Amino acid sequence: MELRIMTEPQQGGTYDDLLAVARTAEELGFGAFIRSDHYLAFDTDGLPGPTDAWVTLAGLARDTSTIRLGTLMTCATFRLPGPLAIAVAQVDQMSGGRVDFGFGAGWFGAEHTAYGIPFPDTKERFDRYEEQLAILTGLWRTPDGERFSHDGQHYQLSDSPALPKPLQDGGPPVIIGGMGK
Repeated sequence: MELRIMTEPQQGGTYDDLLAVARTAEELGFGAFIRSDHYLAFDTDGLPGPTDAWVTLAGLARDTSTIRLGTLMTCATFRLPGPLAIAVAQVDQMSGGRVDFGFGAGWFGAEHTAYGIPFPDTKERFDRYEEQLAILTGLWRTPDGERFSHDGQHYQLSDSPALPKPLQDGGPPVIIGGMGK
């Protein structure tokens, strides 16, 4: 059995707090350090304030050596698919191939409003989520030297070099998250 640790730093936690948890979990033999991707606390003031999931994981990639790193869940509404593919690939490279990519459609409307992020209705969020996942995996799996294009309902990519590549062949493991009616 593998144990993984999950953190909710939007509830209050600095990078140094997260690093201490990740290093302790690594020393104790935990298989992964997983963090949420939220910008607003649910029921507290959330001091000292939010930390960005992928910036945090980039730091942890350099400050840890064996523990896997990931999100539950990266919110599809927070980032465009091309730049997200680049960030995840880069963190996977920085970590030596230790990224698990949790991906969800987004659900917490208040944090979108608080930070000026559009929050479409449920159907559109899930449509965008599905399209983003196709783009992310398409970019990661496009062979070196080839180009990737996508002409979708919400996103268009034209002649992308599909770089950088994650260290894990075909991209990191993807954990799908979602809930709806």
